[in-house]
Amino acid sequence: MTGNSPQAGRPSRKELGRFLLETQAMSSDWAPTFAAVDRAAFLPGLMWPFDMDAGTSVPVNRADDPDAWYAAADSNVPIVTQWDDGKHIGTKPGKVSTSSSSMPSVNYAMFQALAVDEGMKVLDVGTGTGETAGALAHRCGARNVTTKEVDRAVSRQARERLCRLGLYPDVVVGDGFDGHTDNAPYDRILATVGLREVPGAWIEQTRPGGLIVAPWGTHYSNADAVARLEVKGGTASGHFTRPVEFMKLRTQRLSIPGHGEYVPADALDNADTSTTEVTEAEFVTGKHTALSFALGLRVRDCVQAVADKREGARPVWFYSLSDRSWACVMFRDGAESRVWQSGPRRLWDEVEQAYRWWVGRDKPDHTRFGLTVTPDGHRAWLDVPAEMWAV
Repeated sequence: MTGNSPQAGRPSRKELGRFLLETQAMSSDWAPTFAAVDRAAFLPGLMWPFDMDAGTSVPVNRADDPDAWYAAADSNVPIVTQWDDGKHIGTKPGKVSTSSSSMPSVNYAMFQALAVDEGMKVLDVGTGTGETAGALAHRCGARNVTTKEVDRAVSRQARERLCRLGLYPDVVVGDGFDGHTDNAPYDRILATVGLREVPGAWIEQTRPGGLIVAPWGTHYSNADAVARLEVKGGTASGHFTRPVEFMKLRTQRLSIPGHGEYVPADALDNADTSTTEVTEAEFVTGKHTALSFALGLRVRDCVQAVADKREGARPVWFYSLSDRSWACVMFRDGAESRVWQSGPRRLWDEVEQAYRWWVGRDKPDHTRFGLTVTPDGHRAWLDVPAEMWAV
């Protein structure tokens, strides 16, 4: 049996539930699970809610300010629960967030995409706080849910929280990239970590007609989208449902050489130069817009870095992952944008061509794109999988 936290009746939590229903992030059939599985019961005493206005994580300690702590727990914001793979100490935010509680609106929207119900077998990749596994256990029955976490300490804490609520899914320590063959095949696989590659093991461990729902994107940027893939005949294919941004699966984190290894001190003097008619307003479109996601699908093995704007100028850099090619476009207020490129690839030419392709197709959003995964690799498509290209 599940149980509520002592504060489950608090007004702020009821308001969160109303918000999720009114915005249709949560369907009404998930309301009993929301009522029974309280996010606050899975959060540590010290945590770092993300301030959406300031764009930063801020520490909140339940022992020092319980009102602020519960207010954060009941807010539709992501909350970091671990920094730097557990090496972080102190109250200030660390360098890299490595475990978290996702925004409730994102969690419940993914549950809807998963189309999961009582009796279905589910693999939950990225246990984190344990809240997602708890919700799935409430929905499907605990014996049908397997949750896997690479961090032993994070997994142990999640197991303890689940047990306190009377929820007993199979909690496994290990790399979620490998799936978990012991309890396969699964009707559904849900990942709450960002992927750059959908593992073949997940496809093999999903029954025909089953679904894989996971945040997916390219190394071009952190702009991910939720892929909803149906498994058939050894392949997985389907549309993206919404934009998201998740911390990455540990085995798929990007590590590239520093800027100086691409662009030495005299690099700009020796680079090829040109100009572009693309403007900053057209190109730098902000978080969760479709452009960066689309460019990542069209430009292979490339990373974009958008610098801060200073004195009316904003440089945007591009680095190749296949060699040491690089490019930079300098957007300036009231002036023509200048471009520098160096290396075997002409990265800005590739990016601008992809941008023109996107504009020429009426600037499609995330939901018009799809992904097909086969043993030969990943291929993207627009609207229908008739014409696909490798990513």
